Amino acid sequence: MRALVIIDVQNDFCPGGALAVQDGDTIIPVINQLSEKFDHIIFTQDWHPAGHSSFASVHPGKTAYDVVQMSYGNQVLWPDHCVQGTYGAVFHNELITVKAQMVIRKGFRKELDSYSAFYENDHIRRTGLSGYLRDNDIDTLYLTGLATDFCVKWSALDGIREGFSIYVVEDAVKAIDLNGSLAAAWKEMDEAGVTFIRASDV
Repeated sequence: MRALVIIDVQNDFCPGGALAVQDGDTIIPVINQLSEKFDHIIFTQDWHPAGHSSFASVHPGKTAYDVVQMSYGNQVLWPDHCVQGTYGAVFHNELITVKAQMVIRKGFRKELDSYSAFYENDHIRRTGLSGYLRDNDIDTLYLTGLATDFCVKWSALDGIREGFSIYVVEDAVKAIDLNGSLAAAWKEMDEAGVTFIRASDV
């Protein structure tokens, strides 16, 4: 059985948002059309407390997109974004969410960031997605959303490690692309066994 995973299509990641992905809103019609083809739909939502450790604003002398060392490894510092309860954390109003069966909130622990739909960035704490999928006999995931080179990539790689068949819908994702991170993400996903597909072929 298959499921559609819609990753972080929130106001702060769309044009005008605090961490806007260029043209991030242009994939919404594609995602909405895909939603009509799936019985199982899962959303992820970045959901940070104010003063989250991944925000550059809490690191004196650091600016957005600097990289620092955390207990769990390298951490890109971001502009404050997707703060719990704010407009920026809300799903984009053009995104059809009525069919959502599960919403996974990520990054809600102040000391730990979370990109993947499966794990937080320490790769120890699970989100519960794997258990939900197995309980519902879902073995194949189609990933869409923002951003290709971070949350989509980490979700795809973890999905492969967890034993699921993973498809990334190329025309239903958009990237931040920091210093070549998009090309590196496509390569890493390809080498891990992720399949790339167009929405029209789903």
